[in-house]
Amino acid sequence: QVQLVESGGGLVQAGGSLRLSCAASGNLFSMRSFGWYRQAPGKQRELAATIGSVGNLNYADSVKGRFTISRDVAKNTVYLQMNSLKPEDTGVYYCNAVAYNDAISWGQGTQVTVSS
Repeated sequence: QVQLVESGGGLVQAGGSLRLSCAASGNLFSMRSFGWYRQAPGKQRELAATIGSVGNLNYADSVKGRFTISRDVAKNTVYLQMNSLKPEDTGVYYCNAVAYNDAISWGQGTQVTVSS
């Protein structure tokens, strides 16, 4: 497994931008993909974006065109650039790593609040 630490959350006005970071440590070569998930108050955790080991990308329809997931291999960090934020993007954002043996690791989460 890996250890994941998120940062970069905060309060922003609608239309603004934030960049989330996920610093990873541990056996990174055993990871099949990294992703960002989010959980709004009273709702289930949902996928925002994922990036595979060969750079393949996947986005939820609700964030396509606004969010960009990327990875800096040298820094062992995964980013989520969020632009044109909306109040409905508010929630706790979690970094996730999936190993080739299907083991899943989660970070502690970072709060994103978008005011209208």
